[in-house]
Amino acid sequence: MITEKNTNKNKIKNKYFILALSLIFDALGYASFIIPGIGEFADVIWAPASAFLMMKLYKGTSGKVGAAISFIEEALPGLDVIPTFTIMWFYTYVLTSKVKEEETIIDVN
Repeated sequence: MITEKNTNKNKIKNKYFILALSLIFDALGYASFIIPGIGEFADVIWAPASAFLMMKLYKGTSGKVGAAISFIEEALPGLDVIPTFTIMWFYTYVLTSKVKEEETIIDVN
């Protein structure tokens, strides 16, 4: 039987697993700077791939918006330094969760 305590542990583990994936995907985006000349060609391949991965990691409207931003960020030259996946993780698991907690506290009263 799954208890609420076990479910919360799984959510926390999943949350940090997604953070690890986000850091890896951001590092892959930075990797195009390592090899001069090939970087822009790599961005042509990585831009749609990063948008797809963003939609799979983060569901709903925020995932779709994040995917569009990720695609644009990777497609435009010079913007690869922005850690889009990590920013999206922070938005999803830190900022949004605080807003939900505040709404819950207001609803209780």
